[in-house]
Amino acid sequence: MNYENILFEIEDGIALVTINRPKVLNALNIATVLELNAAVTRISDDPHIKAVILTGSGEKSFVAGADIAEIHDLDATSGLEFAQRGQEVLNRIQNLPKPVVAAVNGFALGGGCELAMACHVRFIAENARFGQPEVNLGVIPGYGGTQRLARLAGAGRALELCLSGDMIDATEAYRIGLANKVFPLADLISKAKEFCRKVISKGPVATTYVLGAINRGVEMPLPDGLREEAALFGLVCATGDMKEGTLAFQEKRQAKFTGK
Repeated sequence: MNYENILFEIEDGIALVTINRPKVLNALNIATVLELNAAVTRISDDPHIKAVILTGSGEKSFVAGADIAEIHDLDATSGLEFAQRGQEVLNRIQNLPKPVVAAVNGFALGGGCELAMACHVRFIAENARFGQPEVNLGVIPGYGGTQRLARLAGAGRALELCLSGDMIDATEAYRIGLANKVFPLADLISKAKEFCRKVISKGPVATTYVLGAINRGVEMPLPDGLREEAALFGLVCATGDMKEGTLAFQEKRQAKFTGK
């Protein structure tokens, strides 16, 4: 597929997806959201893709919000559809059975903050800035910002950021749990690739089950989450990868996983 608003590269089993609208600081418009959806389908369908890095072009912005002109023309019905469309794509990213790393290389505002939070891991540059500034426009986050931010940073911090519209820097984002690690901008992509290569070297069935157990489990009461974990543990114990991994450990050698 030919993309107009994103770049799509594959290297050593890692898909690098770059939002490529530098003239508008990589703002998300409807066309870009649809291209992201197509990219997610491609990633899901390609067995050679084992992990994903999502970033923005340039050195200033990951994604600096949505296209304000598109929002201006919305009414109650089209606004609902707008939010649901974006939520569907971000939900697909969160539920991918392959690890997705957000490499946040600057502003992650509005839809950009929401996009980063939908990824499984967030590595951010020292110049990263996060925020949900929608109240400044008379609207609220619509791509999951109120929900994911509360789950990652707590309801109090989510209320503070969504009610004030303020931005926070990389240090604060790390402190409140929005970021996993902070790196110099020049090292960001290489560190994200290093992490992806590490994950790819592990048992692929186990990796998929970890993603599923945590993504689903955080939405459940603890007893239900524990039952989910136990069920997945039982399933993975029936795989060849488990036999290979445990045998390799006993034989003090590197495991050769097949994903079966």
